[in-house]
Amino acid sequence: MSTLPAATALIAERAKEAGPVLWLTGAGISAESGIPTFRGEEGYWKVGSKNYRPQDMATSAAFSVMPDEVWSWYLYRRGVCRGAEPNAAHRALVDLEQAIGDRFQLVTQNVDGLHQRAGTERVFAIHGNIDQMRPVGGVECVAIPEGVPTQWPRGRTLTDAERALLEVGGRPARPHVLWFDECYDEERFRFESSLRAAASASLLVVVGTTGATNLPMQIGMLCAKRGTPSIVVNPEPNPFSEMVEHTGAGLFLEGTAGEWVPALCEAMADAYRA
Repeated sequence: MSTLPAATALIAERAKEAGPVLWLTGAGISAESGIPTFRGEEGYWKVGSKNYRPQDMATSAAFSVMPDEVWSWYLYRRGVCRGAEPNAAHRALVDLEQAIGDRFQLVTQNVDGLHQRAGTERVFAIHGNIDQMRPVGGVECVAIPEGVPTQWPRGRTLTDAERALLEVGGRPARPHVLWFDECYDEERFRFESSLRAAASASLLVVVGTTGATNLPMQIGMLCAKRGTPSIVVNPEPNPFSEMVEHTGAGLFLEGTAGEWVPALCEAMADAYRA
């Protein structure tokens, strides 16, 4: 396992290169705020006598046949996210962005909105935002109306009045999230922008992700192909730490976001604005 002095030395070296430091965050950064993992017990949902897995609910196919039930599941998850607060790692990233400006870019897999609520502005939410909705088949994203409660008990169903609020321009709306049977695009999920950020990055920092989704892995592989080093923060090895081990370009810091991110941000604030 690498140490903070080694990470600080790498940061100082990479800050001399052109390009931003690119942060890529996953569920691990939000776990310390109390948000359960997507595929844990909290993700399962009963409709009638059938128990659905998250992989069943989070699809356009499911929404097409049971939109009320899918909305109820997402509104419950939204309530869980709203009950959480940004933690020290989220706040440290805000401070770093304020310190180094356009040399900072964040790509997050998380839909919980904690980075945005903490105050991060340069963020690509590549899987969407659970506080937003958009018309079915459309691109325009809007906030879920205030008339829809943020506290949503498990199993609660939609009222007619709430269903009427879940529209955009008179068209039925859907949660603004990337479903399992959908693809990334630029308009909704900043696909090309994320890859451009990876192509120009001076350093990649990956925090709390298992590498189970496509675009994050593309980002990691693109940086590895370009020879851009990565700092990988995770409690256990993952595909990103394996890339670091294979290429020799970067460091694996074993531990949580709370243990590593504030110190890394402090080192970067000193190096990238120097």
